Amino acid sequence: MDARDVIKVGMSAERTLIVPPERTVGHFVKHMPMVYATPMMILEMEMTSGDAINRYLAPGWVTVGTEVDIRHLAATPVGATVRTTAKVIAVERRVIRFEVEAFDDKRRIGEGRHARGLVNVEAFTKRLGAG
Repeated sequence: MDARDVIKVGMSAERTLIVPPERTVGHFVKHMPMVYATPMMILEMEMTSGDAINRYLAPGWVTVGTEVDIRHLAATPVGATVRTTAKVIAVERRVIRFEVEAFDDKRRIGEGRHARGLVNVEAFTKRLGAG
């Protein structure tokens, strides 16, 4: 599968999340503040990127995260609503590149770039020896 045949620059998606305690840095690291953890924000950015393109992929194909270049700009407390956006900015044969952002009720809390690689699930599973 060639991503350029089905994925177009400008495709986008948006997700919202109410920050739960289990997605805070304090949940993972004792004595740290109960604020939205950077890895959890990146997870939402990756999932939002997938949401922008998943429905266009041929059966048996998925994308996996391959690159992140993210800045976490502001702390967000438990209970706050976070809105994450992703927009396709470039499409290569097997790589889709995104601009990603995250916002809370007051400001932008994260921004950056993310890339996803196109993978055939069956071939990938065989390579791992799990098929």
